[in-house]
Amino acid sequence: MQSPTTGGAALDGWRERTRRGLRPELRPLFELAAAGARHVPEAFLHAGATSLPESLDHTWSRSARRWLADLGALAVLRPDLPRWVRELHRGDRQWAGLVRRRLREYHALAVAPYWPQLLAAAHTERTRRALAGVDGGLDGMLGTLHPAVSWDAPVLSVPCPFDLDLRLNGRGLLLVPTFFWPEPLALTDNAGPENPLVLRYPLAADLAGYRAVCAPTASAGPDGALVALLGTTRARTLQAVASPAGTAELARRTGTSPATASHHATILRAAGLLTTERTGPGVRHTLTPLGHALLHNQPVPVIPPPPPPCSVGGRTSETERR
Repeated sequence: MQSPTTGGAALDGWRERTRRGLRPELRPLFELAAAGARHVPEAFLHAGATSLPESLDHTWSRSARRWLADLGALAVLRPDLPRWVRELHRGDRQWAGLVRRRLREYHALAVAPYWPQLLAAAHTERTRRALAGVDGGLDGMLGTLHPAVSWDAPVLSVPCPFDLDLRLNGRGLLLVPTFFWPEPLALTDNAGPENPLVLRYPLAADLAGYRAVCAPTASAGPDGALVALLGTTRARTLQAVASPAGTAELARRTGTSPATASHHATILRAAGLLTTERTGPGVRHTLTPLGHALLHNQPVPVIPPPPPPCSVGGRTSETERR
């Protein structure tokens, strides 16, 4: 938001629309993630859940040791760090409550309107990575992440302002697609060097990919008529099942809890708009032809009645009975 050249034309429309809704009360967030800063507080970069409330709970459940390690890095890389940010990292409850409220307000303005499209794009990318891994193994998965990321086993090269070699020594690599930061970014854990290295890479591969998520028409969510008929959450649930999903994945795509997603799936299933099949320990929700037609504004399919049984001399034949 504060870096006009970041993302270029891909994020210009989103920036303009979001700036119109910004209020002075959101200023602390822009100090927390200052423009041009070499380091953003790590506590806010490791989301551990699929919804904003759960992610915020995860952030503030981090141990004091982790917050202080984060503060140590900030103090070195940002010597002009505002005093209140230091107090926040030392556990000041007043500042923690304020930041939490402001994050919710900013999310509602800048992220929530695009959330269904973001979830759909993330789901597609995860499926693409999984298929690349199945078809090409580690080479297929890591060799196609991003043009700026190269894989020459056993070395993965990522753009970095410093020239250094980092050995994982068995601690693993966590791949995290990101949308609003359009460049690969490797993150280490300040307080837990034994934890996996996090590699964030752009979710959208090109301008068309960004526009599909944050175009004004896309941000409107489900069709208005569909919302009027089903209600907002059920319309989004139907939209989310356009690609088959389990209940947990459905909850991620709609930004609801698994219980809520299951409840709405049950109602849509009773209406004949989706089917649910058990797959191992979980279930899989899929659109029915009627649900597909309703979602895509197509004529409702007419299923012809079955043909009459074949009869011989006015009686059903032995073949038909069998």
